[in-house]
Amino acid sequence: MAPGRARQDQIFRAGISGFRPKVPTDAAGLERAAKRRMSRKAWAYINGGAGEGRTMVNNREALDAVRLTPRVGVDRSVRDLSTTLLGHELDHPVLLAPVGAGALVCDDSDLQIGRAAAATATPYIISNQGSSSLEQIVAAMREVDPAARHWFQLYWSTDEKLVDHLIARAEASGAGALVVTLDTTVLGWRPQDLNLGSLPFARGQGIAQYLSDSRFLDIVRERLAHRDGSGTGPGGVTVTPAAVASLMSIVRHHPGRTLRNLLAPEPRAAVETFLDIYSNPGLAWDLLGTLKERTTLPVVFKGILHPEDALRAISVGADALIVSNHGGRQVDGAVASLDALREIRGAVGEDFPLLFDSGIRSGRDVAVARSCGADAVLLGRPHMYGLAVAGQRGVEEVIGNVLAELDLTLALI
Repeated sequence: MAPGRARQDQIFRAGISGFRPKVPTDAAGLERAAKRRMSRKAWAYINGGAGEGRTMVNNREALDAVRLTPRVGVDRSVRDLSTTLLGHELDHPVLLAPVGAGALVCDDSDLQIGRAAAATATPYIISNQGSSSLEQIVAAMREVDPAARHWFQLYWSTDEKLVDHLIARAEASGAGALVVTLDTTVLGWRPQDLNLGSLPFARGQGIAQYLSDSRFLDIVRERLAHRDGSGTGPGGVTVTPAAVASLMSIVRHHPGRTLRNLLAPEPRAAVETFLDIYSNPGLAWDLLGTLKERTTLPVVFKGILHPEDALRAISVGADALIVSNHGGRQVDGAVASLDALREIRGAVGEDFPLLFDSGIRSGRDVAVARSCGADAVLLGRPHMYGLAVAGQRGVEEVIGNVLAELDLTLALI
């Protein structure tokens, strides 16, 4: 049975006994349900955007403006959702986007998401700012399906040895591609987080890839060895109940025993080190051009919005591009990703692999993105909403609902 009909059948049969879906099948309902279950800080980080949210609005308006014209009299009894990316055939054109600091929702967020991805044959782009290590996430996925596919997202650090370490770990993990995020060399202005004074990484959340990396830990030790003991200076933390709670979060997310971590300088130094080096504002094309010499993996650049940048990325070795404005989280009033997709597809030609994210909420949206030139799409906030509502099962249901609507949409247009 096709996925659309199968999902409908599953829901309606359960309805005979009075059971309704725990995970809402519409985007607005899913968002409301997730908000009820998230803390204020989690909701601000995951749902929030840059500035006044203009880019998020632009993304949705561009997708909503597309009109689909149904055709009739054509045999659509069999639909094929498969696509080919980087030489691999995928069951469907949906991947899970990398979302950092998932521990805001639950401590084992990446493990649950990874298992859900594996259970639904959905490639998972594992975040560089994950809440579990790359190796732990891959192991969890392979417990569900030994053939589960994952890619690894890289934020380019100011420490080149750390960059090489992360690349080597991605290769060793069996990643299908290295996804370099280009649009976050600095954090955008995000009022929802700023108004709460909340940055998850400052509380030790979302830095598991670093705490599990030997090079990063060496940097922490080197910095501790060169401290002069003169105190924290003007950027120091005032001792308050909130500061104590933040310290306990740092301690709890650091490897090792809680009591030892509470007394040791390493956990706090690790957070400070991460904040100093995780991203490189000086990242430019000449440095990006070294990547093909540093990895055997296919290279995917994420955050491309301008046709000239797309062509430049290809010239320095990109194997695929992700057209994205980071879900509207970086620049307020940026061009809608869908509008950029059309222009970039025209610039790179019909055969170069293009993926798309920013604003995808439904199977209908996937169909629209595909019609505008995307080979595949990334699902970001919706799978985090599913996680908040029902854990791993919630992620699986969100993916299933998106694919079901995509299948039915293709049957009707």
